[in-house]
Amino acid sequence: MSTTAQRIKDIEDEMSRTQKNKATAKHLGMLKAKLAKLKRELITPTGSGGGGGGVGFDVSRTGIGTVGFIGFPSVGKSTLMNQMTGTRSEAAAYEFTTLTTVPGVMQYNGAKIQILDLPGIIEGAKDGRGRGKQVITVARTCNLIFIVLDVLKPMSHKRIIEEELEGFGIRLNKDPPNIVFKKKERGGINITNTVPLNHIDLDEIRAVCSEYRVNSADIAFRCDATIDDLIDVLEGNRCYIPAIYILNKIDEISLEELDLIDRIPNAVPICGHKGWNIDELKTTMWDYLNLVRIYTRPRGLDPDYSEPVILRSGHSSVEDFCNNIHSSIKSQFKHAYVWGKSVPYPGMRVGLAHVLLDEDVVTIVKK
Repeated sequence: MSTTAQRIKDIEDEMSRTQKNKATAKHLGMLKAKLAKLKRELITPTGSGGGGGGVGFDVSRTGIGTVGFIGFPSVGKSTLMNQMTGTRSEAAAYEFTTLTTVPGVMQYNGAKIQILDLPGIIEGAKDGRGRGKQVITVARTCNLIFIVLDVLKPMSHKRIIEEELEGFGIRLNKDPPNIVFKKKERGGINITNTVPLNHIDLDEIRAVCSEYRVNSADIAFRCDATIDDLIDVLEGNRCYIPAIYILNKIDEISLEELDLIDRIPNAVPICGHKGWNIDELKTTMWDYLNLVRIYTRPRGLDPDYSEPVILRSGHSSVEDFCNNIHSSIKSQFKHAYVWGKSVPYPGMRVGLAHVLLDEDVVTIVKK
């Protein structure tokens, strides 16, 4: 009896042998759907034999956001974490020093941000090799991923890590595809699109739906989607996580080489052990976490800038602000006064639905 990993390999081998053209598109679409279903078994294993836990992998959450460090062994993750948090994660110039998840907390812009130094990933992690499977399972719960790369090692490492994360349903620096899928009892497959579809045709869509045993559904494409986008929507278990590529050990390359690697999108070049460019990395981290600082201003007093209330962008209404301070405030709420970027004039009176922006100042008036 073949294992899930073996069946995945067989399908990947068949896909690599199949020439991509109009005649094979439908067949490749079905293979991709089969592959996604098999990989789902690895992401959400049954029983106690293959979970994402294990020794050192159950980390309690602290702070407003969680940042996971992922990379091959000995690229400088532990040294960088020590720089950012003061937490001691064992660092040494040989591979596989970190064998469990090491949590640390850093304070930045008044926010507590949890940093997880995850054990070195190895190629084949998504197929259950090494401890990579457990590493990636923890990574799925992070708000931001730092992919730490050694600039002296080939950039192929970047692609390998991306493929491992993709295999576990993690989509880096991507938005969910704008596809609305609604299953029906009867009526067949009804497909509409508001933009031209250049990467997928009706036969492929129907083939993928058939593989998922979807016989009746309304599918509305509002983006120029690919077959992979459709599969992601049908799977429904994808994690869309921002990522920063940290290019470490820049002290060992020339200025010309530095100029070349600086063109990589979503990348920050640093030198961990010398502390070079750590401030820029922290600023970029803050931007990618999409956090909002709100300052309180008790009536008749000056604003308190020492301890901001930290909210997530998209969840930063006055109601979210009240709930963050105390659950009882909302029931006593009358209105609020706001100073800052979210209002056209200072001290504007607003209600619970008003959306606050970074560094707004708020006074709550109770009934």
